[in-house]
Amino acid sequence: MLPLLVDTHCHFDPEDHAKELLREAAEVQVGVLAVGGNATNNHTAATSGAPFACGYDWSCVGVAPALEALPGMIAVGELGFDFHRGYSPEIESDQRTRFAVQAGFAREQQLPVIIHTREADAVTESALQEAALPKTGVIHSFTGDVAFARRLLDLGYYISFSGIVTFRNADMLRETAKFVPEDCILVETDSPYLAPVPLRGRRNRPAYVRETAAFLAALRGVTLETFAEQTRANTKALFGAVSQWGP
Repeated sequence: MLPLLVDTHCHFDPEDHAKELLREAAEVQVGVLAVGGNATNNHTAATSGAPFACGYDWSCVGVAPALEALPGMIAVGELGFDFHRGYSPEIESDQRTRFAVQAGFAREQQLPVIIHTREADAVTESALQEAALPKTGVIHSFTGDVAFARRLLDLGYYISFSGIVTFRNADMLRETAKFVPEDCILVETDSPYLAPVPLRGRRNRPAYVRETAAFLAALRGVTLETFAEQTRANTKALFGAVSQWGP
């Protein structure tokens, strides 16, 4: 029997037929956390039938709309910082404002956060330090080096790896994936993006998390069964016990 894994970060677009993808994932022993990030993905996550998170990502314009604590919502996200398309003090200020609003909501609701960071290491670290959330969260689809990972771990955050870790040019990231302690690592797809090798180029789906998990297990020198048990325990420690994620 396949070991139970949890895809801790997937998005459902309206055309994705979420319930069909969830059935496919369940058939290969994969549980799911559906994640928002904009109005459309918040809706598809909340109506998917999976445990879900709602939030507004860095690309929203202006202050993030108010979030509502919906039944089944177990985290706030994704939110965070992204300067890949350009940086200015104004862009940073706008993203910090949106982040602060949502971090405040997470604090009020006592929910963990799902953080995106891209080419924004210093700002992300600073914002997380300032927020000092009583429930921390996870840095999703991590792409940083060991030094950045260590600083985030020191702040109490989990580190999640997506299919990027399987890519040919991801040597630095693989070193980070070997470094992260066993009680702080998660695995995800970030579907429909970032399908792992050997499925790269396809539209990603939650079931494909098995490829990334198998790669990470081998990289870290453990069996897939051990890695699945570790990451599932970490998922439940961060997000709470969910029946779909096993005992």
